[in-house]
Formats: sequence, C-alpha cells, structure tokens
Amino acid sequence: MKFNLPNILIIFRIVLIPVFLFFFLNASPTENIFQMLALLVFIVAAVSDFFDGYLARKWNTVSNFGKLMDPVADKMLVCSAMIALVYARELSAWIVAVIVCREIWVTSLRMLALEQGQEVIAASMWGKVKTVLQIAMIIGLLISFGGFLGIVTQILVYLALIATVISAAEYTIKNRDVFKA
Repeated sequence: MKFNLPNILIIFRIVLIPVFLFFFLNASPTENIFQMLALLVFIVAAVSDFFDGYLARKWNTVSNFGKLMDPVADKMLVCSAMIALVYARELSAWIVAVIVCREIWVTSLRMLALEQGQEVIAASMWGKVKTVLQIAMIIGLLISFGGFLGIVTQILVYLALIATVISAAEYTIKNRDVFKA
C-alpha cells in the first residue's frame, strides 16, 4: 500500500466505524449527545469517502489498494451502521439482509476477477448512486425525525434498496465473464 492521503482517508474511515458504533450504541433516549456524536462521526466518515476518490484522481495517485479497499471500507461503514439501526429497531432486518447480501456478492465478483488476473472492478455509476442513497438513508434514520422528514427517510430506505438491487444486477451482467473461468 502506498501511504498517500487518499489511502490514509480509507483507513481513517475504517477506524471511525468502532467510534461511530460506540457513540450510537451508548446513546440514551434522554441524553442525545452520544446520538449527535454518532451522527457527526458517521457524516465525517461518509464525507471522507468522497474526498479519498476525488483526491486520488486529482493527484493521479489511484492505486489498486484504493480501488479495492475504498468499496470495502464503504461496505464496512454502511453495513455496520445498518446493523446497529436494526438493533435499535430503526430499520427492518430484511432490508439490511438484502443490502448485505448484495455487498457480499459484489465483493465476491471483485475477488473472482482478481483471482483470474483481471483489473480490479471499479465502482459503477449505479454502485455510486446506491452508496449515496444508503448514506442519505442512514443519516435520515440517525436523525430520527418524524412527520415529513420521517416520510422522506422511509422513501430513502426504499430508494436505497431499489438502487442496491439494480447495482447488483448491473455488476453481475457487466462482469459475467468471471463465471466462465
């Protein structure tokens, strides 16, 4: 691994996961400082995802480590947050199961491609849309407002789910040649 800022940001995002989980899982209904800290840590981690890719492209420091570990770090962050939200009864387990299965599936496709000597499968447009919608959904659920924002958050949940399924299909179709070996 090359020690450059984009790769350090990927590692930083992974390190923030247990910090987020500590704050979120120790939040109480009467004292919401931990809930606010969990939200802040999650947002910082999510924003780091944008900057690592942007800086890697801008500074021409794109690496195989970054291409492989950036989506893995995203999956770790998003899946950890969603599992915590299931634990807190803010998100349905079946939705998280579908999303986690997609993440394992696409990661498996990436590993198969690498095993066959192919380039690292880069994130697709639908994969990026899926990630943005999942992050927006999680932020909405972490804020936990009712009323109109609660309806918007529920719409985000289902949009994230739909984008997840579409991106799984897209990755499978685009990379079907990994099954031929």
